[in-house]
Amino acid sequence: MTTEPRIAAPEPTRDSQPYWGALARHELMFQRCADCGTWRHYPRPVCTHCFSLRSEWQRASGRGTLHSWTTIHHAYDSALRGETPYLIGIADMEESVRLACRLVPPDGMSPSIGLPLRVGFTDQAGGFTLPVLHPAGG
Repeated sequence: MTTEPRIAAPEPTRDSQPYWGALARHELMFQRCADCGTWRHYPRPVCTHCFSLRSEWQRASGRGTLHSWTTIHHAYDSALRGETPYLIGIADMEESVRLACRLVPPDGMSPSIGLPLRVGFTDQAGGFTLPVLHPAGG
């Protein structure tokens, strides 16, 4: 029996479960400190600004700008070998956090620093959802 390779599924932690749950609903949510209001991503138990242990989850705008990107020529996962080359982008989100994920510009469009972006979602065969970056106008 042959099975198609699948991207390795994330293993949500107590801190990251709300993030992955929101992605499954095609929503983007980030942690925010309940004391000082500082946004944070990746999810973690302590605020890096005031060291509070209190946090809440809030819906993010899904808008940002391209901070940097790279072209992947050698897939880190066997499930992605047929998709190389592909782009990974780092977005400066409106909430003052950075989000690193797949960047999918339209054919023929070259990314540039400062490019306005919006977050989309891609459902994976393993039953989880990943964020993906698209140019805001496309």
